[in-house]
Amino acid sequence: MDEITWPDRYDRPSDLDVIETVPYAERGFPDTTLAAVERAERLWPSRIALSIMPSGEHWNEAVDLTYGELAASVRSYANALASLGVSRTDTVALVSPNTAQLIPALLGAQAVSIAAPVNPALREDHILHLLQAGNASVVVAAGPEIHPQLWAAAVAAAGLLRPKALLALRPTAAAGSAPQLDQVDGVTVAYLEDLAAAQPGDQLIGPPPAGSDLAGLFHTGGTTGVPKLAAHTHRMEMADAWAVGAMSELDDDSVLLAALPLFHVNAVVVTLLAQVLRGRRVVWAGPLGYRDPAFIGSFWRIVEHYRIAAMSAVPLVYSTLLSVPVDGDISSLRMCIVGAAPLPRAVTTAFHDHTGIQLVEGYGLTEATCASARSFAADPRPGSCGQRLPYQSVAAARQDPQTGAWSTLPPDEVGTIVIRGDVVFPGYVVAHDHDGPVLDTAGKVTDGWLDTGDVGSVSADGFITLRGRTKDLIIRGGHNIDPAVIEEALRSHPAVIDAGAVGSPDERAGEVPVAFVTVRDADVATDELIAWAAGRVSEPAAAPKAVFIVDALPVTAVGKPYKPELRLLAARWTLRSQLESRGAVLVGDDWCADDGGSIRLAVPEPADAELRDSVAGLLDRYPFRWDFVV
Repeated sequence: MDEITWPDRYDRPSDLDVIETVPYAERGFPDTTLAAVERAERLWPSRIALSIMPSGEHWNEAVDLTYGELAASVRSYANALASLGVSRTDTVALVSPNTAQLIPALLGAQAVSIAAPVNPALREDHILHLLQAGNASVVVAAGPEIHPQLWAAAVAAAGLLRPKALLALRPTAAAGSAPQLDQVDGVTVAYLEDLAAAQPGDQLIGPPPAGSDLAGLFHTGGTTGVPKLAAHTHRMEMADAWAVGAMSELDDDSVLLAALPLFHVNAVVVTLLAQVLRGRRVVWAGPLGYRDPAFIGSFWRIVEHYRIAAMSAVPLVYSTLLSVPVDGDISSLRMCIVGAAPLPRAVTTAFHDHTGIQLVEGYGLTEATCASARSFAADPRPGSCGQRLPYQSVAAARQDPQTGAWSTLPPDEVGTIVIRGDVVFPGYVVAHDHDGPVLDTAGKVTDGWLDTGDVGSVSADGFITLRGRTKDLIIRGGHNIDPAVIEEALRSHPAVIDAGAVGSPDERAGEVPVAFVTVRDADVATDELIAWAAGRVSEPAAAPKAVFIVDALPVTAVGKPYKPELRLLAARWTLRSQLESRGAVLVGDDWCADDGGSIRLAVPEPADAELRDSVAGLLDRYPFRWDFVV
């Protein structure tokens, strides 16, 4: 179907009710990602779909791909995978930074199988773990020209896992002959483009996917533990892409900037698929994306050169851009979307002062495809992360401890944020059988409601206000403290760049709040920061007991704050203090990232039996592995 029913306008909160007067089933969007690409090919064959930069340094030398060329590449890459024996229930893992070939490779994998993009910046053992968890039949990886170490890791993984094939990608705008590839016994090793060149690009060999088929496996952000593989169907991705594409602040000639990595659902759904539905041009940054100093240093000239109208990034990116002088005409830039982490008010204000542009916040999670809420530049709601998207039900709810059923709460009452709709995932991968991945929601979905793990409230008109993660709440003497209150207070200090607050174990109160900050002024004293926060939090209980200055706050691969590591650091500080008060010292610890986030502690053997019992009793209250050393 070529005709999609778009709303007349969707740039005000009141538009939501009007949009939903049209039944969801009558919107007419394509049911699969392949159908979306082929629809764009029919409607706009010569329009530029993608402009891919080779690197941040060569930002003005992008390689262009029209919608006709994109569709042909997707089909030829899909046919190449099919020629290797890949079927609809097989998984194709993709381990590479962004390149011109990665985009059609991901879409081609979805056309004939299940795509499982993996963060290429992960440690080798973590990449191996995700390849095993996804049961990858084929591994598509950055070739030796793009990332020699990553290619070596892919070769080693292929030697252990024995997939059907290991296929290499070449850099964007690669010149000259490709280098020879390492071979793996029993595994087909080749360049993907060479296999695709032998396949037709005008048609898909074999049946196309259905909307109910799995399209992708995405590893979660991992803010509260080891990442899991969340399954997406084609219909999920297209439903969410339609809701994003419905936003009317942009016209079909608008150009978007893409600098998030393609293992991130935002890059796949918001920046790629939603724009395919509108026939827009997307300009892709080089392999390092926002982490490329040359790209950031030239950012405003890039906006001017490509007439960028919209972009999406995490708060840290916008904070970093504050230090880059605006040296270009950025009048084309109308939508700067923030996601993945809470948006500090200080960054919003400073960015508007720096650029004249109002940041707009979004909200979503991998288990709900990607986006579930959006904000409006023309109608800002400070403190809210946005209004629910069309055809998604969002509520604050309370769960019955006996039955597990959710009861939605009245507007503005605080509870667990839950989501229902076609965007809710079918489950995490827990095993594989002859029918493909075996899925289990792990208790995250009850009666269609997805437990987001976030605490917050929802207004009568659908605006979500977050109060923190259920696992991030600091519980001091039975009193719940929102860490965001402490973080916002510290970020308002002129010397502070960013802040993260967590609970640290306390013998009397259970937990006490402590905070970690990054600063732009190395001379600022922690006592000053403690006093500053104490004077600005909403209640005395939220005043941090300690503030630590660190070089960087831990984040996940997709830029979300990683609180488990902060909690471990806080607990270690408390433990050290308590041991010293007992006459013992902490002599060493080992960070164990593979053990669900734990520390192995070593403490000298106390000579006094009473002291030994006291220290042992203390250590037993911590979630660490420990032993005495002599």
